[in-house]
Amino acid sequence: MKFHFYAHSTFAVTANDKTILFDPFLTGNPKLEGFDVSTVQCDYILISHAHADHISDCIALAKQTGAQVICAWEVHEWLNKNGVEYTHPMNTGGSWDFIDFKVKCVVAHHSSGLPDGSYGGNPMGFIVWFGEQCFYYAGDTALTIDMSLIPTWAQLDFAVLPIGDNFTMDAKDAARAAQMVKANKVVGIHYDTFGFIEIDENKAKQEFAAHGIECILPEINTSFEI
Repeated sequence: MKFHFYAHSTFAVTANDKTILFDPFLTGNPKLEGFDVSTVQCDYILISHAHADHISDCIALAKQTGAQVICAWEVHEWLNKNGVEYTHPMNTGGSWDFIDFKVKCVVAHHSSGLPDGSYGGNPMGFIVWFGEQCFYYAGDTALTIDMSLIPTWAQLDFAVLPIGDNFTMDAKDAARAAQMVKANKVVGIHYDTFGFIEIDENKAKQEFAAHGIECILPEINTSFEI
């Protein structure tokens, strides 16, 4: 799989010539000043929850690319009202085979409100299968015992976990989450974008290393194989 990290919690995963973009926050992202959104290409967009720092470019990118947006029911309705018709609503516990990949929506403990102030539905995490390859994206979440269910559904190649603290797990809790979901490789996200979530990167990596877990903290707007 090819992993492209844009910034914050925005990343894309490409496998079998299909690209899934997660939680697009590009315009107005302080780590991506001057970024040209028109350069982004994707086949699907997955939205973990409705906060602006996860959905701000969803409408523009869905219209630009023709990508199908997979999201909570309430986000689906909001997108439809804003001219995005190619959506697939889901909710916690549900799964769907999109042929190109399969997804299962799992619990994330957070909040969710749309940019217009309306209710954004349940926040979610995702287990994503590209054939035999599989990963877990936690979305914005606290550490939760529900994560112990993940290995009963999937054998993960890696996990994408928030580590910035304040609004989500910190690195210490994320390392515990990685143990619970049985992921030996973690991509850390949702840190350093704003003052509230600035971290010590070396200390964060040490939290994972203490449990024998590789922690990748990618550079802004870079790609790598995972």
